[in-house]
Amino acid sequence: MPPFIFLGIDNGDEHVMDDTIVALATAFGEASIHVLRLSGPEAQTIINACFQPHNSARWLESKSYTLHLGLFHDSGQKLDEVLVSRMRSPHSYTGEDVIEINCHGGPYLAQRLLEVTLKCGARLAEPGEFTKRAFLNGKLDLIQAESIIDLISSRTEGGSRLAFAQLSGGLSDKILGVREQVLEILAFIEAGIDFPEDDVEDLDRQALQERLQAILIKVDEILAGSRTGKILREGLMTAIVGLPNVGKSSLLNSLVQEERAIVTDIPGTTRDEIREGVNVGGILLQLIDTAGLRESADPVERLGIERSWRSIDRADLILLVVRANSSLAPEEQKIIEEQPERVIVLANKVDLLKDRAQFAPSFDQGTWIPFSVHKRLGFKELEAEIKSRVYCGQALSKDEPLLSNARQISALESCRSSLGSALTAVESGVPWDILSIDVRQALQTVSEMTGDEIQENLLETIFSRFCIGK
Repeated sequence: MPPFIFLGIDNGDEHVMDDTIVALATAFGEASIHVLRLSGPEAQTIINACFQPHNSARWLESKSYTLHLGLFHDSGQKLDEVLVSRMRSPHSYTGEDVIEINCHGGPYLAQRLLEVTLKCGARLAEPGEFTKRAFLNGKLDLIQAESIIDLISSRTEGGSRLAFAQLSGGLSDKILGVREQVLEILAFIEAGIDFPEDDVEDLDRQALQERLQAILIKVDEILAGSRTGKILREGLMTAIVGLPNVGKSSLLNSLVQEERAIVTDIPGTTRDEIREGVNVGGILLQLIDTAGLRESADPVERLGIERSWRSIDRADLILLVVRANSSLAPEEQKIIEEQPERVIVLANKVDLLKDRAQFAPSFDQGTWIPFSVHKRLGFKELEAEIKSRVYCGQALSKDEPLLSNARQISALESCRSSLGSALTAVESGVPWDILSIDVRQALQTVSEMTGDEIQENLLETIFSRFCIGK
């Protein structure tokens, strides 16, 4: 097993990197501006070799958080007029000296400036290396570091707010609180090992049991929000299903506001899955438009129908589109009966009915909404129902720092399992030194969440998901 890195980081305990890295911090291509970022002990020396400020006296003051206009050159050959931002260690994103070069946004120009900084002594940064240095230098913990990539990739307001709440340290505070309690419990057990006294043994075990019960309640509260957090981060896989010609493809087109699926009066038009992402009430729905459910002699359509049933099995949410003026078909009834917690029934074409009470008695299971894709009826009710399910009926603050990262959820579940085993051991009268094993395991897994203890190869895997320049 790879070694663990024991960090115990604070602002005064900084790792020293002996090289200086550089990367393009903006997406490569034609743009208004590009930003090149330098970080490391030689950042100032490198920029001095290729930048001539218009105000030399001000540049020589070397103040942090300053912006300087000047010429970028390659051994005297002028390349561009640039703005250079200077941030001194330790008060920068990485905790090192950081220089950011704002140049005009031509791809050739950005590449030339990058080549010059490399020639002057910088090294091309690896994916996520700037954030990795920030983590190693104690500028942020691992939960905050992972939230940065979520903030960059978020596609909805909910996902963006969640990532920013995590970056701000709200979730870290919760997890650090758990870690502190586990440490206290471990110290309590070790005191019981070092100073055993028979006359207070029962009292000590009762106190330990109460401490474990209290921390398990806290862990369960954090895990309870992880389902909502994971949905806000990753979205809901949502299958649009139903019989042929009930309006499934029309619903997809209406939600994405684009003609993504072909709509005709001919049954069986949709043969294969059509996938599209859409923001509904701040929640990302990964929509799957499926082939109509029916018996078919067409081998191609049959394959599409088989995929429809597989999508139903895998989906987080099922939008079952039915005809408002018809009784339920066996296929529709099967979905409602087998997936009551995941299905929302959309009684489509309700605008064609003279009396809406005609269809209501047919829907005695699952949630159903009077709906019309053509008249845009029921969309607000659908959004409200989806939000209710995602938030489990809770009135959560928009800035609630929920757990959402799969790695972090797995680590906290492992921590909870170890604490549960420790509680069982206490109640069973297991010796102190034996039950301490579970508590130590709980401490290790919760420490992996924040990065206080982390395997080196896991650290590399986490930061490799970042883009170069971040």
